[in-house]
Amino acid sequence: MLDREGFRPNVGIILLNSRNQVFWGKRLRTHSWQFPQGGIKHGESPEQAMLRELQEEVGLLPEHVQIVARTREWLRYEVPEHFIRKDARGHYRGQKQIWFLLRLLGHDSDMNLRATDHPEFDAWRWNEYWVPLDMVIEFKRNVYEMALTELARYLPRTNGHNRYLRSGLRSQPLESEAPGPARLPPEGEPSPAK
Repeated sequence: MLDREGFRPNVGIILLNSRNQVFWGKRLRTHSWQFPQGGIKHGESPEQAMLRELQEEVGLLPEHVQIVARTREWLRYEVPEHFIRKDARGHYRGQKQIWFLLRLLGHDSDMNLRATDHPEFDAWRWNEYWVPLDMVIEFKRNVYEMALTELARYLPRTNGHNRYLRSGLRSQPLESEAPGPARLPPEGEPSPAK
């Protein structure tokens, strides 16, 4: 399912532990690390897609996490042509993503990278929130920085200060989803995929 401009609707997941470290998964048989992410299926809301992807890729159930916030806008990245299947070239340009910030309520032992017959990751680890993004494939780095920057304001403050905010870095979304705060919309509000 592509939009008119050739972008596939997708969700990204930033999962925090109790120390505000983020989950990183190592893609199967590669040296690339990334956050969990995946496509939004026809008829799914971004939240439904996020919960499905979280279970498929990390083995976590809805009761294992708390949704803290999400990005207000679709964030996009283009996939270099040499990564696109020949039969999709000219149509598929990349992904547009809604990013979710989640807090792990469960335990590390609740994670299962083999929750499906088609695992995405073969290893995982916790990293500091602002881990250097050079471990992420180059064409995704800007979207990761935009998502981390926008969602950092929802991390806990210490003595009135949020040490995760970066001054001077601003998220520049490319397409408006809907006006309003980055917190989850009320039940019944239309999904951004529609």
